[in-house]
Amino acid sequence: MGIADHPVGLLLLLLLSLTPMAAHSLYTYLLFCNAITLLLVSPCCVGLGLDTVRDFLTREEDTIVFSLIERAKHPLNLPAYEKHACFGPAGRRRNDSFVELFVRESEEIQAKAGRYQSQEEIPFFHSRVPFTLAPPYNFTTDLYPAAASVNVNDVIWGIYFNQLLPLLAKNGDDGNYAVTAASDLACLQALSRRINYGRYVAEVKFRGDQQRYTALIGSKDKDALMKLLTSEAQEDVVKRRVEKKAMVLGQDITLDGLTETGYTNSGQSSFKVAPSVVYKLYDQWVIPLTKNVEVDYLLHRLD
Repeated sequence: MGIADHPVGLLLLLLLSLTPMAAHSLYTYLLFCNAITLLLVSPCCVGLGLDTVRDFLTREEDTIVFSLIERAKHPLNLPAYEKHACFGPAGRRRNDSFVELFVRESEEIQAKAGRYQSQEEIPFFHSRVPFTLAPPYNFTTDLYPAAASVNVNDVIWGIYFNQLLPLLAKNGDDGNYAVTAASDLACLQALSRRINYGRYVAEVKFRGDQQRYTALIGSKDKDALMKLLTSEAQEDVVKRRVEKKAMVLGQDITLDGLTETGYTNSGQSSFKVAPSVVYKLYDQWVIPLTKNVEVDYLLHRLD
């Protein structure tokens, strides 16, 4: 193969054949094109930082509190969660609750609409439905490919239905199962997005201190990674902030602009969702699970 047969060699011959001024102009143009190409093919390097991560997590607090308030409007509606025999695809018999079927079908529709093209969104039931409906969009790929699939959706599902839901909803059955299931899905998706965003937190922290994290990842030291990721002072701020948001957003507004105190004459809380429940949600589940996601992501960061 001659030098002219190689793209780089051909480019060198072209530069040598030009006048100095023309060669300089061409070289400057090629550098510009190369810079543009790097920006287009490397979106993971743009926009992801500690400030953007903090802003996202803070904004998700509002979404979570609002979704909990919406679910608390309805009673438990236990029949929606009872297992029933039904026939799935290809006539296969399986036992699913109404809520499970609702979530499965809703996620299939949302998959068609492109919801899960974004790395921030992870379905609870993986579907093979092709992405066909939404206009194409080039989502950024901020996450390391080998670790991008890390998630704890199975754990979130169990905690939500077995531990959190009984704290949110009162006993009773009003028959509004579809609305109830839709509210459950909104809560699940908000919690999944917030907790699994730990992947982004881990990525930012890894980029900020690669040498230290690389050493701990190489030794598979989960405890040391967890300690390095943990800031108890910041966690306390988050827990107290979401509790206050539940107090503010969970009160009724009067016509003169004043809010009710949030407590009845008997001393019982009249908030739409008890602030203590939101505090507990973050203290016992959201923050610990987020850190588990961070550690699991980092353990795959060098794969």
